[in-house]
Amino acid sequence: MSGDHKRKLEQTLWNIADELRGKMHADEFRDYILGFIFYKYLSEKQCLHANGLLETETVKNYTELTDPADLDAIREDSLETLGYFLEPSQLFDTIAKKGNSKAENDAGEGAASNYILEELDEVLTHIEQSTMGTESEEDFTALFEDMDLQSTKLGRSVSARNELISKILTHLNGIDFKLGDTKADVLGDAYEYLIGKFAAGAGKKAGEFYTPQQISTVLAKIVTTGKSKLRSVYDPTCGSGSLLLRVAKEAKVAEFFGQEMNRTTYNLARMNMILHDVHYRDFDIQQEDTLEAPRHLNNRFEAVVANPPFSAKWKGKDNPLFLQDERFCEYGKLAPTSKADFAFVQHMIYQLADNGTMACVLPHGVLFRGAAEGHIREYLIKDLNVLDAVIGLPANLFYGTSIPACILVLKKCRQKDDSILFIDASGDGHFEKVKNQNVLRDEDVDDIIDTYRERKVEDKYSYEASSAEIKENDWNLNIPRYVDTFEEEEPVDLEEVSKKLQALEKGMETANREIVGFCDELGIAPPF
Repeated sequence: MSGDHKRKLEQTLWNIADELRGKMHADEFRDYILGFIFYKYLSEKQCLHANGLLETETVKNYTELTDPADLDAIREDSLETLGYFLEPSQLFDTIAKKGNSKAENDAGEGAASNYILEELDEVLTHIEQSTMGTESEEDFTALFEDMDLQSTKLGRSVSARNELISKILTHLNGIDFKLGDTKADVLGDAYEYLIGKFAAGAGKKAGEFYTPQQISTVLAKIVTTGKSKLRSVYDPTCGSGSLLLRVAKEAKVAEFFGQEMNRTTYNLARMNMILHDVHYRDFDIQQEDTLEAPRHLNNRFEAVVANPPFSAKWKGKDNPLFLQDERFCEYGKLAPTSKADFAFVQHMIYQLADNGTMACVLPHGVLFRGAAEGHIREYLIKDLNVLDAVIGLPANLFYGTSIPACILVLKKCRQKDDSILFIDASGDGHFEKVKNQNVLRDEDVDDIIDTYRERKVEDKYSYEASSAEIKENDWNLNIPRYVDTFEEEEPVDLEEVSKKLQALEKGMETANREIVGFCDELGIAPPF
């Protein structure tokens, strides 16, 4: 039943997004739709929580509560338990119904929908302000700042904007999120579905906030191998937080940590955490450039996952302070300023716990590029002995770029002379083409994970290389050096080919004679 409800909910939410589609770009109307869904979720959670507190009281329905003392008690408990507070008059249902009702004009006749934009703006601001001075303040600050209800993109006139927003709220109000009826994270899954749909239409910007679900699943399964519980999981470029939450589907996670540079995406990540019922005390998402201003340097994490921006620029050698930075100084060289890929790897290794596993997506260039990157790669393998596996992925898996990528798996607990596993999952038969995008199927994910966990060696798919072999290749990790995917062509039978050519020649002679005969009958010259 929950599966059917989830699919219906996903489709209904996407259909509601049609109200805004065509008016603005996907990454713009995304912020409105997801923001309104989040507001409705907060309202329903507030109602459920308050109704639970009112079970022994005379008034048992929170929407009917007016007693100031009871409201103060619920406010205090809600801020402690939920991290925010909404009064009955500020609930989604109340605002939606007001927007959907008809105001009367001077003649007493039904006119346009009631004006709700100003009140709605005040409610969204109140949600943030209700947390001021509490533990949850940082998690709710400026959450709705990207929802400009007066934007002309929503309509050229105030009445047009009010009508559009009222219509969207009314549609959403008709959906039962079933927050109290099921343990399954139906709404959370639907929210993830929407983020993925928006990513598909956002082009290059999609990479800023979304990792395709199947890639996230591979990373999550790798870092949870052999574990049903994790003390902590960390993503230094967390986007919308989807990758962190995917890890929680594979193991019970006590604490989530992440950092995101883009402000809008940072807001989306915090909403995503709360909407997936992660308590505000159990996540710490920060907004800042991870390489320039890391926010969790004193922490060590049992699992680290990431899909950093491919070959991003960073200050590197342009900032002499990085040469003394404890994350980078032991390597002796910094990643080039034009390619921060290894800077992210160094940062993550520094934050990885001794018993932890790290899995990150990177462009293929990190496997073979020379100069400073070659030096860092050698240090990781030879001196630190942290590289555990290299997994090659098909091209065109990610939104916004068609280049092939790889997954590096690193551990600090490897024994000396442990082999490095290479998996080539990039070839035909290891993915499916869906429209213009390549997609990993469930069986493709299973193949990768089974091969990694069992350290299986399979012809033309996987190979375990010793450190001596890696050294012989001058620390080059290009996968074809280790996994031979060359397919020998079947031998050609030249005698058989000659016979076929002779048969074709005879057939052509017969056809030519027939054409000459037809031309004679018609009294015209043959074409040859």
